[in-house]
Amino acid sequence: MTFKQKYGNTALIAGASEGMGAAYAHALAARGLDLVLIARRKGPLEATAQQITERYGVKVIPITCDLADADATEQIITAIGDIPIDFMVYSAALSYIGHYLATDIRTHTDIGKVNMVTQMGMLHYFGGKMVERGKGGIVIMSSIAGFQGSGYLATYAATKAFNRVLAEGLWYEWQPKGVDVIACCAGATATPNYINTNPGKASPLEPKPQQPAQVVEECLRKIGTGPSFISGTGNKLVSFLMQHIFSRKMAIKMMGDGMVKMYGIKG
Repeated sequence: MTFKQKYGNTALIAGASEGMGAAYAHALAARGLDLVLIARRKGPLEATAQQITERYGVKVIPITCDLADADATEQIITAIGDIPIDFMVYSAALSYIGHYLATDIRTHTDIGKVNMVTQMGMLHYFGGKMVERGKGGIVIMSSIAGFQGSGYLATYAATKAFNRVLAEGLWYEWQPKGVDVIACCAGATATPNYINTNPGKASPLEPKPQQPAQVVEECLRKIGTGPSFISGTGNKLVSFLMQHIFSRKMAIKMMGDGMVKMYGIKG
């Protein structure tokens, strides 16, 4: 059975203009699925949509939407209309690097809206439709940053912990109903956003950043086999050390110290 036969004809990807979301778009189009692509920036989104249409010959609908808007889910539902969504990837995420108090509270609440609240609304609606049909697949992008507290990345890391736990719970609820859910817990990935932060080396243990396509292909192979996974051999090893060898206090300290080294953050 092909991927398309298993899941259906159309995939929705939130956060699809570049980086991880665009990699999912290319991978799913290569598997023959039509796409609905959602992102905040119209220009890059439409460029990605055109590139995919020309390369793979699938139908691509770009929808410009700020996922921090209170009515973002309603905007998306209205724009999609009666097109059945068979596979959904929530790759959109906001992050902030720095002292928690050094930015306005709206920065943190917007991270919560994009990374959690809008995602829940989309899962409730589109995931609910999949459950009704008894067929579908959902990928929620999490991060190994969410496995413990991460100083100077506190809000983002907390939302990634939420993402993983939510996906794991829905995996249990929806697997018997024919809908596969998986949390992809990625480490450093060479997306434009990551590269633009100009990170230094955190520690000798830090794995080399993965390419987005590597993470995506591993995830699309893994979905249906379990509730969550850590992408990349190096990330699996570091996560094992952080979770099972070091104390939690030490793991949290290592994460915070790593952020200080990577970004030159002053105390």
